[in-house]
Amino acid sequence: MTSIRVTETPLVTTVLRRADDALVLGHRLSEWCGHAPMMEEEMALANMGLDLIGQARALYTCAGEAEAAGHDEDAFAYLRDERAYRNLLLVEQPNGDFAKTMVRQLLYAAFADPYWRAMMASRDATLAAIAAKAEKEMAYHLRHSAEWVVRLGDGTQESHERTARALAQLWPFTGELFETDDVERAMIDAGIAVDPATLRDTWRQTVSDVLSRATLKMPEDAYMQKGGRSGRHSEHLGHLLTELQYMQRTVPGATW
Repeated sequence: MTSIRVTETPLVTTVLRRADDALVLGHRLSEWCGHAPMMEEEMALANMGLDLIGQARALYTCAGEAEAAGHDEDAFAYLRDERAYRNLLLVEQPNGDFAKTMVRQLLYAAFADPYWRAMMASRDATLAAIAAKAEKEMAYHLRHSAEWVVRLGDGTQESHERTARALAQLWPFTGELFETDDVERAMIDAGIAVDPATLRDTWRQTVSDVLSRATLKMPEDAYMQKGGRSGRHSEHLGHLLTELQYMQRTVPGATW
């Protein structure tokens, strides 16, 4: 099925970035269904994935209304090519083992929680309402992932080593959390979006506190990977989208 072309105004692009973060990470968490280490965690991961996909749906609807080109949430999710996705490189990284998934969730949620809390003051009433719901969800994601990182980091030698290795692998993707460009700057100046750079200190303090309790060392900042916001992704996103979009592209317009 033919991919859609999106008219990316500053508002549409800004909203799609947050929507794509949520959809891709939600899909990653859904991959744990049937594979989680225990039944309770099976339910927790599924619910967190649903939280994120719910955020993506609301944001895609908002983007569709802003674009006014007839694109709905399904079109944004299923009918764009890889280069049209605007998500962070962090969220598309493979699950790896359970420790890597929890570290990835911690690094993202420690940013998303204060981000959505700040977005509750957005001059866009729709985004403010989405933020009010998303912040409550991300507060839980942050608490849940932090508890696991502490449990794993301060656990056995093997769990500590796996968590430390996951942290080292994912840290180079965290710099992109705080990047802005001219597109997003226009929305920040208009009071519609939040400058992510203003949240860096809060994020670092949150992560540092968790890592300290987990007996893990905060990695030193070095070269940071970037490109996701402008559509330059790792090889992992293409494989993820092949699975995510398969049914809609094979049977266009399919409904349950």
